[in-house]
Amino acid sequence: MKFQLLLLIVFLSLFQSSYGQPNGFRNLFNGADLTGWWGLSTENPASWINLPKSELAKKQKDSLLDIQKHWRVEEGILINDGHGLYLTTLDHFSDFILLLDYKTVAKADSGVYLRGYPQVQIWDTTESGGKWRFGAKAGSGGLWNNRPKEGWSPLVHADLPFGEWNGLKIQMIGDTVSVWLNEKLVVDQSTLLNYWKKSGPILPSGPIQLQTHGGEIRWRNIFIKEIES
Repeated sequence: MKFQLLLLIVFLSLFQSSYGQPNGFRNLFNGADLTGWWGLSTENPASWINLPKSELAKKQKDSLLDIQKHWRVEEGILINDGHGLYLTTLDHFSDFILLLDYKTVAKADSGVYLRGYPQVQIWDTTESGGKWRFGAKAGSGGLWNNRPKEGWSPLVHADLPFGEWNGLKIQMIGDTVSVWLNEKLVVDQSTLLNYWKKSGPILPSGPIQLQTHGGEIRWRNIFIKEIES
């Protein structure tokens, strides 16, 4: 009986790891509503992160009016219409591994902000998307605001065609970032630059943000594992 119970535990563990929330990770999106999130634009996290508690709470509450206009949940999928504030975690993170799936449309442009800093780039990488001159030809997943330093251009083009889900894995330790897109390494241990002060350090902790920029994007399976230093 004990052996059968052990086999069941092992099976459930493997099932969860392969088909649901990965072992050791926690879910940032509950699949039902926007609990745990608020809205921000491209704002230097140093400008708001230490606001008095009451001021920060008001800023967060006020942002939800915009979030409710442009973000929705349908059948467990998080959907943005391409406009409005960026969905931002209430929780802050230092060193972590972030997993998420996204699906976008032609001419869309999006990204993932790390500790509030832009960004792991997501966009239409076809010529008709109109952004080859900005680097879209090379693919998504690069640290675009590092341009022209290391990491801004992906090592390989790993985007899947429109209509398919893309899987991102982002590892951040200190200010060093690695990115895998659809299991292909596209950024290899590059330093994320401070967008607002390229020579300055980035904050040791901050939120995850899902950027909106001109085209519908869908998100699912948003999991994070914090790495202890």
